[in-house]
Amino acid sequence: MDTAVANKPAGTMSGTAGSFEITGGCRLQGSIEPQGAKNEALQILCAVLLTEETCIIENVPEIRDVIKLIELLGKMGVQTERLAANTYSLRAGNIDLSYLETKEFSKLGAALRGSIMIVGPLLARYGKAAIPRPGGDKIGRRRLDTHFIGFQNLGAKFDFDSTDNFYKVEAPRLKGTYMLLDEASVTGTANIVMAAVMAEGTTTIYNAACEPYLQQLCKMLNSMGAKISGIGSNLLNIEGVKNLKGTRHRILPDMIEVGSFIGLAAMTQSELTIKNVGLAHLGIIPSTFQRLGIKMEFRGDDIYIPAQEMYEIDTFIDGSILTIADQIWPGFTPDLLSVILVTATQAAGTVLVHQKMFESRLFFVDKLIDMGAQIILCDPHRATVIGLARKHPLKGIQMTSPDIRAGVALLIAALSAKGKSVIHNIEQIDRGYERIDERLNALGAKIVRV
Repeated sequence: MDTAVANKPAGTMSGTAGSFEITGGCRLQGSIEPQGAKNEALQILCAVLLTEETCIIENVPEIRDVIKLIELLGKMGVQTERLAANTYSLRAGNIDLSYLETKEFSKLGAALRGSIMIVGPLLARYGKAAIPRPGGDKIGRRRLDTHFIGFQNLGAKFDFDSTDNFYKVEAPRLKGTYMLLDEASVTGTANIVMAAVMAEGTTTIYNAACEPYLQQLCKMLNSMGAKISGIGSNLLNIEGVKNLKGTRHRILPDMIEVGSFIGLAAMTQSELTIKNVGLAHLGIIPSTFQRLGIKMEFRGDDIYIPAQEMYEIDTFIDGSILTIADQIWPGFTPDLLSVILVTATQAAGTVLVHQKMFESRLFFVDKLIDMGAQIILCDPHRATVIGLARKHPLKGIQMTSPDIRAGVALLIAALSAKGKSVIHNIEQIDRGYERIDERLNALGAKIVRV
């Protein structure tokens, strides 16, 4: 069996521990293309478990979280092969369910939050699944109730062993039903959809997540023979089928990288062209950055950002301070609030950043304050940013990346700062951004991986 481990892309897993040394103040110039969407890739890779036929997945981001998931699938019995850069062949012809009872699976599954999405496909195809409590970012509670309540609605029996933190579900036969989700969880919706595609009868899911990632998953499943309607809305109808076939699927560009590069260009006064962004799938991301005063031009499927000496934060119509808050799609994604916050530190004006979904995601702002930013952390969910209007550049410091999105926000701050910065625990950044140091250095950044 060829595995992604044996044919691991060079540099993908670099930085398992280490630091970035960043010399700030460099203006970048040139073109950069976003990687494939991490959040879509985690769902799509788990979906291959629904068929014994081969699935070819293109534009796979070769980042830590995705490579770890491919390795985990390989250990479960999925034949995985890296056909070319960012293109993988996966065939789940013979899954070893006994592997789910091993200590190795317990360790690997717990280390990766995306592993939760193997449960729906395994339940649909084999009638049972198990998963240790998954890990991931330290950004507050991320409950899994939606997933397992959905499985129970389909007729599965649920058990949680609090001694070893193991979740188990079992159902000889899943049956379609109507369900109203308690929250529009993206991974929860994905897991339930993957379980329902081979359930007996029709499943209706109301308050379903409708992010582009979920739309892509549904389109892939339909290409495999599933019967899902209502794609793009919060009301999905799924007519169960007996089995699914193989397919070929291309992952969308990563909207979080696109937003990160927009913020980076503004902070470093750089002229950048972001290529092949998947503009139709970006929602209000570009317009939200435009409200910070960032100029951009849409050229086909590219975004051109001119070098700007100054950008000024908009206000509401009545002149009150602008508030930018995360919402479920098509609202603003929570994964970009960290970038919005750091970008606002050098704007002219004031903005209130309201992080509603996770209670610990704003705790990295103390690092920005140490760099000289003017930020008032009102509570765990709200921060008021008073832009410095470039009168006082941020200064380089030593800091540690607490999670993926805060990590890249700190990297953007360091690239704009005066002097040298060091970011430790860059494994967090590597989990979500492919070769970010190499790609930015090619544009003129000065980042050294230690």
